[in-house]
Amino acid sequence: MSESFQPAWWLPGPHLQTLWNAFFRKAPRLERRRERLWLADGDFIDLDWHGPHEATAPLVLVLHGLTGSSNSLYVLGLQQQLSAQGWASVAINWRGCSGEPNLLPRAYHSGASDDLAEVIGHLQACRPMAPLHAVGYSLGGNVLLKYMGEMAASCPLRKAVAVSVPFRLDQCADRIGLGFSRVYQAHFMKAMVAYVRDKQQRFQREGLLNHLGALQSLGPLHGMRTFWDFDGRFTAPLHGYSDAQDYYRRASSRYYLPTITTPTLLIQAEDDPFVFRHSVPEPAELSATTALELHANGGHVGFVEGTPRRPRYYLERRIPQWLAQTP
Repeated sequence: MSESFQPAWWLPGPHLQTLWNAFFRKAPRLERRRERLWLADGDFIDLDWHGPHEATAPLVLVLHGLTGSSNSLYVLGLQQQLSAQGWASVAINWRGCSGEPNLLPRAYHSGASDDLAEVIGHLQACRPMAPLHAVGYSLGGNVLLKYMGEMAASCPLRKAVAVSVPFRLDQCADRIGLGFSRVYQAHFMKAMVAYVRDKQQRFQREGLLNHLGALQSLGPLHGMRTFWDFDGRFTAPLHGYSDAQDYYRRASSRYYLPTITTPTLLIQAEDDPFVFRHSVPEPAELSATTALELHANGGHVGFVEGTPRRPRYYLERRIPQWLAQTP
């Protein structure tokens, strides 16, 4: 098995690597089964299953990133490759990300390890004989690492992979406001404001005035340009944090890395346009079970190889191979 990544010559620089998946890749076609998981607080998360329906087939939980869903192309591509090696997979849609606004004022966020714990408990009950693994991208990777650090030796996962992780949320909120990355920031701001607006409209339509008031009391939906603005106005107070700084400190996965006991692979690019190089943890911060694979190039959840006619996706080659390796 090769760990080498050869970035596509025709996608020079981090931005073309980052944008290729979203704008130019053809979506893999998969037959999936959707399941609605009802959470303890009365809200729901939708799960999309693919691959063999067998009691002992290895199962991989796939966690998407900010403003993504189970239909994100990197999720579909990974599920396709896992199925090709006989593994089952289930892709999460964080609250409100499956095409339907969720039922409560609270949302998904980078520290939502409580939701992940409920999903993992459900999967253990559904397939108690299946070895359970997890793969998280970007925000999903941050939540996954935080969960594993909190669980420490009690973590039920066999192996895990986290890709393009915003290890320090405060520093990443600064990084995405620089240079061309401000284009991504504007995209995320538009999507996150729409997420809140859709929920407000649902609460208005269904007469859920208490829920509507809870969101409206946080402030208007205009006048926010940065992650600091949005997280300070909505994310932090809505989820029990005192302010954006408190949220970033308590939800950043970098602080949870030393207590991870699950065999874990981190895949990161030095040129990630969302993450400063100094935000990536140093080897001394990692637990003995964690390996960091740091590439010079690759962008953010990019890692595209091959030719323009036949592009290849390193993550979809590397991750299934690594998960299948005997520890």
